[in-house]
Amino acid sequence: MSNAVKSVSALGFPFKTPDPFLFCVYHKDNYPAGDEKMQAPRMGNGADFDWNQPYRMYHGDRIPGFPQHPHRGFETLTATLEGLVDHSDSSGCAGRYGQGDLQWMTAGRGVVHGEMFPLVNKDKPNTLRLFQIWLNLPAKDKMVPPAFVMHWAEQVPKLTRDGVNLIVFAGEFEDKKGLPPPQHSWASNAANDVTVWLIELEPGSSFVIPPSKIGSEANRALYFVEGTSIDVCGKSVTAKSTIMLDASKEASLKGRPIGEPVVQHGPFVMNTQAEIQQAFMDYRKTEFGGWPWPQDAMVFPRDKGRFALFKDKEETPPSQCSSS
Repeated sequence: MSNAVKSVSALGFPFKTPDPFLFCVYHKDNYPAGDEKMQAPRMGNGADFDWNQPYRMYHGDRIPGFPQHPHRGFETLTATLEGLVDHSDSSGCAGRYGQGDLQWMTAGRGVVHGEMFPLVNKDKPNTLRLFQIWLNLPAKDKMVPPAFVMHWAEQVPKLTRDGVNLIVFAGEFEDKKGLPPPQHSWASNAANDVTVWLIELEPGSSFVIPPSKIGSEANRALYFVEGTSIDVCGKSVTAKSTIMLDASKEASLKGRPIGEPVVQHGPFVMNTQAEIQQAFMDYRKTEFGGWPWPQDAMVFPRDKGRFALFKDKEETPPSQCSSS
């Protein structure tokens, strides 16, 4: 196999991501059992990101998470493995998801949303594991209406073979094709070959990542998050590493780069500084539609199952539908 490894570097926070991606983080928090209000003992002082602690409150007070905050000009993919997330936003949409679900949100011209981590288990830990990825939007789509889709864990494509467990959050692998992204996503055009996989290898197993359909036009990166070491094209790599790959070779975030200027300031991602300034002015003037929820850090009742509320229509996962 030809050497596809272009570089190896330490895994930062956030992860270093190539165009069309903007940002990627991995959250792993060992939250304790929750109290009657689904709360945890406080760890920090208002902006808690101390990775030496067993868990973090982030911007939450007693319930960890991220109370209402604005976005414009990009998308978020929140790929969950364990735990639950309560979503609420300025368009009146909401949801509780986790345990393998994927939420894909297009901020577009502007949305305010909250992401809270309710500790629903009273008698056991509330471990949270998830990835959040920011995917850029091209200039022509930065001002589209906000939207989100929910891909339930029961429907997200998976493959288990020869000691390899693979989840296809976006893109495709062999006959496993990811669920449709939002309409205006850069990933909605198959020609852009946007791919997000989670690959878990048992000791002694191996996996070949095929070349991108668009060859070296794609940018590709591997993030080795947990484990001890792996062999990548004959090169030993230790955990917590970013591995940049030649997408034209066998070896994964990957995708055709958008190739436009990126100006990011806090929660806004546009093409020019003037557009960033306009985003702040628009938010101050309109609050992107306002906040329709009674709390900035909105959470739902403990016994509320996983659900997605699209304004006036509520959906639940197939497993909950079949058990009701």
